[in-house]
Amino acid sequence: MDTLKQGMVGYQVAELQQLLNNHGQRLVVDGDFGTKTFAAVQAVQRRAGLVVDGRAGPKTLAVLRGQVAKEVVFLSEADLQRAAKALGVELAAVKAVNLVESVGCGFGEDQRPRILLERHVAYKRADAAGMDSKLLAASYPNLVNPKRGGYAGGSHEWSRFANLASITSQAVAIEACSWGAFQIMGYHWQLLGYASAADFMAAMCQNEAEQLAAFVRFIQADAELHQALRARDWAEFARRYNGPAYRDNLYDTKLATAYQRFGGQRDKVAA
Repeated sequence: MDTLKQGMVGYQVAELQQLLNNHGQRLVVDGDFGTKTFAAVQAVQRRAGLVVDGRAGPKTLAVLRGQVAKEVVFLSEADLQRAAKALGVELAAVKAVNLVESVGCGFGEDQRPRILLERHVAYKRADAAGMDSKLLAASYPNLVNPKRGGYAGGSHEWSRFANLASITSQAVAIEACSWGAFQIMGYHWQLLGYASAADFMAAMCQNEAEQLAAFVRFIQADAELHQALRARDWAEFARRYNGPAYRDNLYDTKLATAYQRFGGQRDKVAA
């Protein structure tokens, strides 16, 4: 089920309303995601310690269905508040970035962090480690390659990770992957202040709060990116975070819209 939000109608919203009623809400099950359903979602999120955004995404639905493993700790409102304080920005700005720039849940159904192995990064990191990247690419093109691609997706990326580690090293495999909800590349571990690649991986495996902490460090390490967020210059932030093609996906517009929805007022969008 996709994320359900205010304004949507249909049987999936009716199912959501019934789940909310099972958790003590008193909604008319009419399949219309209106203001009362929005408030009910927020109430459940607040009680569960989730990010309070009024949207019923995978995390909120998992809580409503009792499907959350005890060892999984989702990102909370308090985590975002601490991130906003660390970055010196409004909570609305951090919420906007979390909504637009994260992939949602930082862990897969197998309770391991979401990763994506970038074979072109593996090629560079193996070379930097003194290995023969060309030979590796010739033998294992889906794992080491100067070109992007070769993705397996989902939990299958962990099989690729294990295979890459076996032919190079664990450090190279960690560095070649993006990690968690914010998809921070492992090769940034030293820039972000982690003791080693393994230390970075251990943090990403702990919980979503640690994944957010890595994201905060990533912004703090780039003075211009940090300033763009402080100034709420969404076009500049999106350009630096997503690359020059950010306009193709309207990242700046999405960030500005989300910022306003979360209570922000002074946004900037390029004309």
